[in-house]
Amino acid sequence: MLEESAILSDSTVREELHNECAIQHDPSKCQQKLRPVKDAMYVLSGKWKIPIIISLSFGPRRFKQIATDLEGITDKVLSKELKELEQNELLEREVFNSFPPRVEYRATEYAKSLHHVISALREWGTGHREKIMKKKPPKEITG
Repeated sequence: MLEESAILSDSTVREELHNECAIQHDPSKCQQKLRPVKDAMYVLSGKWKIPIIISLSFGPRRFKQIATDLEGITDKVLSKELKELEQNELLEREVFNSFPPRVEYRATEYAKSLHHVISALREWGTGHREKIMKKKPPKEITG
């Protein structure tokens, strides 16, 4: 599996995973080495989690402010995503004792650890978009 991976070719990660899996000849050990990637993908999966984190990187936001920042998200989906991000300690929810009740969301210090991940995704996405746009007429490209 890892020997054939073009995605991991010429990388330290591929070499490290390949060496450990080849030495141990144990598929469960290989899966264990890949578990952190799966964990990260689980936490950040979906269309909205990273855009929510980016929205909160500009400072505390109320629910409707986040919804406005993220054109197209439904209230139900936003509520679900906010709860999951809070469970994973990437945002904090603060309820103010006021009338009407006011709730604000803010990115945690831990969320700042995603800066390099988001930057890398942006860089890759820019290159990917350029590559794909060279192959397709503009009307076929979405996003």
